[in-house]
Amino acid sequence: MRTFVATHYSGVLAALLCCAGAILPSALRAQADFGAFYESRLQQARTRQQGDTNNVEAAVQLGRACFDRAEFATNDTQRATLAVEGIAVCRAAATREPKQPAAHYYLAMNLGQLARTKMLGALPLVDEMERHFKLARDLDPKLDHAGPERCLGLLYRDAPGWPASIGSKSKARSNLLRAVELAPDFPENRLNLLESALKWSDRKLVQSEVKAIEATLPVARTNLTGDAWAASWADWSRRWEAAQPRAKSLLKLPK
Repeated sequence: MRTFVATHYSGVLAALLCCAGAILPSALRAQADFGAFYESRLQQARTRQQGDTNNVEAAVQLGRACFDRAEFATNDTQRATLAVEGIAVCRAAATREPKQPAAHYYLAMNLGQLARTKMLGALPLVDEMERHFKLARDLDPKLDHAGPERCLGLLYRDAPGWPASIGSKSKARSNLLRAVELAPDFPENRLNLLESALKWSDRKLVQSEVKAIEATLPVARTNLTGDAWAASWADWSRRWEAAQPRAKSLLKLPK
């Protein structure tokens, strides 16, 4: 699980990855707690949106809540149902107000959740995800701590390359670096770049990002606090712990 929105998950790009390891009992308990937290937020967002169906901001917040809750879905049917709800409200919001960046952003995020349930059927959704992430970026590049750039970078990194899909290492690198440039203190951006550098065996980039993360995390812990960030910190801590030995091993290899 990976965050994007006040905990947003780069898991939107798991649309193309669909593999999962075993989950420890302690992780299952934490996941249940996070699911309950986001279920409460989802119900609040639904109530607000149903009370004012013409309110674009309320629709966008419901789309965001659908995405967040879907991260803790227990099966594909539940995830797809939440994604379809989020897609519908965000698509309507984007149609009503085409220059509302968050409507495009959360539409793309929920498309990603739906794609996660479709295996190879995810590929037709990728172009639409890309289009709405680009619209969101053009309207507000700093939205959700440079979320559009971050998501585009991961999408290009993890999607199959041409001619099957839009995957591109050069585009992925450009977007992920831009996300760090726009929001350098947001841990998700740094971790995405580090994990990508490890994937690409880019020793120089790995070394610089390890140093940056070591400096960034203590500061972020004082700024990003409270229940809304608990799931993010659980994810970031796990990923940072997993990345460190991989980075050390790569940096020790002969040049």
